[in-house]
Amino acid sequence: MDQITRILDRLLALHPKEIDLSLGRMHRLLAALGSPEKRLPPVIHIAGTNGKGSVTATLRAILEASGKRCHVYTSPHLVSFNERIRLGSGGKFVSDPELFDALQRCEEANGGEEITFFEITTAAAFLLFAEHPADVVLLEVGLGGRLDATNVIDDPLVSVITPVSMDHEKFLGDDLSVIAAEKAGIIKPERPVVSAEQDPAAHIVIERQAARCRAALKVCGQDFIAHPDQGRMAYQDDDGLLDLVQPVLGGGHQYANSALALAALKAANLLPDIASIDAGLKSVNWPGRLQPLTHGPLVDMCPDGSEIWLDGGHNPGAGVTVAQFMGEQEERGPRPLYLVAGMLTTKDPVGFFRPFDGLVRHVGTVPIATTNTARTPEDLADLARCAGLEATPFPSLDAALADVAACAAKDGEPPRILICGSLYLAGEALARNKMAPD
Repeated sequence: MDQITRILDRLLALHPKEIDLSLGRMHRLLAALGSPEKRLPPVIHIAGTNGKGSVTATLRAILEASGKRCHVYTSPHLVSFNERIRLGSGGKFVSDPELFDALQRCEEANGGEEITFFEITTAAAFLLFAEHPADVVLLEVGLGGRLDATNVIDDPLVSVITPVSMDHEKFLGDDLSVIAAEKAGIIKPERPVVSAEQDPAAHIVIERQAARCRAALKVCGQDFIAHPDQGRMAYQDDDGLLDLVQPVLGGGHQYANSALALAALKAANLLPDIASIDAGLKSVNWPGRLQPLTHGPLVDMCPDGSEIWLDGGHNPGAGVTVAQFMGEQEERGPRPLYLVAGMLTTKDPVGFFRPFDGLVRHVGTVPIATTNTARTPEDLADLARCAGLEATPFPSLDAALADVAACAAKDGEPPRILICGSLYLAGEALARNKMAPD
C-alpha cells in the first residue's frame, strides 16, 4: 500500500458517515490552513444532476485552446484519486508528491477533528489551487450545492446549473423542487448564473433564487441555444449566431452541454475567438461518458466486430439520455444491444433501466469491487426485470461479457455492448482495459 492510499484511508475514517452535508467543518479547516479559498484564481462553479462533468470538460478544452491555464476539480475519480485535481498549465493531474503534501498538511491542520472525506480532500484541492498559478478554476460541486464543501466560494465569475433531476434523494430530498433549491444554493449575490433547460418545477426554483440574489440569469432554450446544422453546430444568443464544429463527445445532449459552456464563458467574459472554440470542441475528453472502447484486454474478450460503449450515468435522467443515444445508434446500424450493469444501493435502478425497455436484448448484472455500497447482481437483476428487461446475474464483469460472446455466437451477428450504471463500474472497466484517464 503506497503513502497516498494510506493517508486517504486515514482521512476516510475521520467521520462515521461518508456524506454529512454541512459547511461548518469546512470553514474551520480552511481557517486553520490560512483560508486558501480566498486566494484562488477566478472561479467558475458548476452544479447540477447530469452533465456537470461534460460541461466542465468542455469549459476546460475551450479555455486551454485559447491559451488559458485551468485548475479543475471534479469527482468522483474513475481509476486514480489524482484525476479529481488538475493543475494549471497543461491541465495535468496533480502529481503524487504534490497530492501527498497537500493531504498531509490538511490532515495535520484538521488535528483529528471529525470531517468528511470529501470535505478534507476538497480543502487539499483549494490548497493546491491557491499555491499554483492559473487563470481560472473550474470547480465542480460534489453533491447538491447549498451545503456542498465547494460552496465556500463567495464571488464566482459565474455559477452554472446543469439539468436537475432526481438523484441522491436520501441527502437532497425526494421532490424535484427541493433538489433544485439545493443546486441553486451556489448562486451568489449579483454574480451571473447560467442554467440548462430545466423541468418547470426546477426552473421556477432557480429563477426565484437568482431574483433573490439579484443575479443575472440566462437559460438554455430561452436566452441561448445550440443545435446541429448541416454537419456543424449553430450556437445562438441575443448577440447573434456562431457557426461552430460539432461537439466531439457522443450524444445529442452534448449540444445543450456545449451551449451551457459557451454561455458560461460569455457571462464570465472569457469567450474566445471562433478558432479557439472550434479547437476546444474538437479536443474535449471526458472518459466514462458514452465512451467508445475500441482496443484493450476487455475489448479482446468480446466477439470480433463488437461495438462497445462505456457510460457511468446512474440515475433516471441519465437512463433517458443514454437510451436515446443507443436508440440513435440502432437507427444508424441495427445490432442486438446487451447491457452489462452494476449499480449502487443509493440509486434507482428501475428508473434507470425503464427507458431501455424495447431496446435491449438482455441485461447482465455484475458486482462492483471498488465500493461497499453496490447492489448484489441478484438484486439488480430483479430490479431490471421490474423495468421490463430480461436479466441474469453474473459474478464478474468478465463472466457477463463471456455470456454476451456466447449469445452473439448463437445470433451470428456482432453485438452492441453497453457497460453502464455506475462510475465505479466504469472505472473498473477502464482499469481492466488498461485505459486509465490522463
